[in-house]
Amino acid sequence: VQLQASGGGLVQAGGSLRLSCAASGRTFSSYTMGWFRQAPRKEREIVAAINWNGGTKKYADAVKGRFTISRDNVNNTVYLQMNSLKPEDTAVYYCGGHGRPYTFGSTYYDTGYYAYWGQGTQVTVSS
Repeated sequence: VQLQASGGGLVQAGGSLRLSCAASGRTFSSYTMGWFRQAPRKEREIVAAINWNGGTKKYADAVKGRFTISRDNVNNTVYLQMNSLKPEDTAVYYCGGHGRPYTFGSTYYDTGYYAYWGQGTQVTVSS
């Protein structure tokens, strides 16, 4: 399984970015996908997660109302639309593929349940 993240960059506060994560190698439509981020000297944390059919989405409190996760199961891609960006959103963003099919529940926010990771894409928000 390979995950390829893209779309990061440098943006001013208040701006927008759209991250993409293309998946290959397994039945994408059977698995929860998540976006996580890791800032310097901090642990990787959940940003948003979406279940296998897109019917359930969860967001970290810090991004609710600003970020939107979506997926395209035809093209095996998950997206993260980020609006009203803040300097504190600066981090490396990773997409993750859950290790168990048809599983969301209390595991969506836990990096330990994600078996596959993209290479990360840097998002930098200037003030």
